[in-house]
Amino acid sequence: MSLQKTSEHLLLALKTNKPYQQFVDELSIIPVSDISNQITDDNKKKAFWINIYNSFFLILRKHQKVEKPNIYTDKLITITSQKMTLDEIEHGILRKYRIKKSLGYLPNLFAPAWIKNWAVHKIDFRIHFALNCGAASCPPIAFYNNTRIETQLEMATLSFLESETKIDKENKRLHLSQLFKWYMGDFGGKSGSRKIVSEYLKTNVVRYKIEYTPYNYTEELDNFVEL
Repeated sequence: MSLQKTSEHLLLALKTNKPYQQFVDELSIIPVSDISNQITDDNKKKAFWINIYNSFFLILRKHQKVEKPNIYTDKLITITSQKMTLDEIEHGILRKYRIKKSLGYLPNLFAPAWIKNWAVHKIDFRIHFALNCGAASCPPIAFYNNTRIETQLEMATLSFLESETKIDKENKRLHLSQLFKWYMGDFGGKSGSRKIVSEYLKTNVVRYKIEYTPYNYTEELDNFVEL
């Protein structure tokens, strides 16, 4: 079974409350070369690592009851015998080794070699709407597939923006999720954020003042549909 399929089967098993440990075991013992040989372009990297992130968040939070912030910072995940954290998958691999608290503007020049080797070539702001942190604000997609990743990310982005964005046309104010503040650089700053909203929600908000709203952390660990 390919690594991509293994990541899909793992996440789907978790979402449907089926046995999943065999997939975890497989991922922990695969040769390092399999990552380089199979997860070769950004679409494959995004699909695979989003699935891995989402799977292990569920394993650690739902099944092992690991609390925050340890769930993000402790090396509790093993892929190809490499121990890693959720933060390393998100900020290292999927965000091309950005420093977590730099608003998305600063790279971590001292990131380990394995992170630099496996990281995406270009940061895609849409991954922020795909990583299922177990909150109600996260998109309800079962798993990501590299052949459908573009459509799935577009759907996840639109779904998130429609549910978490408020446009006040009378007062020219744009109320955005704090995700846009935490990772401002990924979204192209405030001007990029306005452009994204204008494009996806079909409303010109280029001159609107941005106000950030709290992220919805209400846990919905079984929140998914197959898209």
